[in-house]
Amino acid sequence: MADNPHTLFDIWFEEAKLSEPNDAEAMALATVDADGRPSVRMVLLKGYDDGGFVFYTNQQSRKGEALSANPRAALLFHWKSLRRQIRIEGDVSPVSDAEADAYFASRSRDSRIGAIASDQSRPLSSRAHFLKRVAEVGARNAIGTIIRPAHWSGYRITPHHFEFWRDMPFRLHERRVFDADSAGGWSEGLLFP
Repeated sequence: MADNPHTLFDIWFEEAKLSEPNDAEAMALATVDADGRPSVRMVLLKGYDDGGFVFYTNQQSRKGEALSANPRAALLFHWKSLRRQIRIEGDVSPVSDAEADAYFASRSRDSRIGAIASDQSRPLSSRAHFLKRVAEVGARNAIGTIIRPAHWSGYRITPHHFEFWRDMPFRLHERRVFDADSAGGWSEGLLFP
């Protein structure tokens, strides 16, 4: 059994990629806005290492505004096929422009156009209006490189807490926790189910 939460995450994530029928990289992202209102939504993990877990979004979206006001977040990976979940809590920082540019360039042309056309989380008068904007952005970018808009980037969640949860018979679940310590390592413990 791994004694480092990043190593244990690697093991579980690799198993999830083999067993989950859809989106093993899907994670619930919980944020709290400037008024203390929580919000949660699904996003996709686009990279991770010992430095943190990365996802991308419109920084002017509701989650982007919440992260600007309160740069802390929680993640939840739930893999039903494995009967496991991992909770992660940590501090949030923006990725570098170079990282955001590289990821944006790796996306499909249509996804890049959609990111430019969407005023994510803002009121929309009709689906037809949005599709018209998509067509207009597509026409303006018919040839050449589609440049990442300045308001579209990524965030890195640097964990200070992990909880690895395994379903067990009779609801006697296993809950293993890791907390960052002041020496740059991890303290480990268990929680009652």
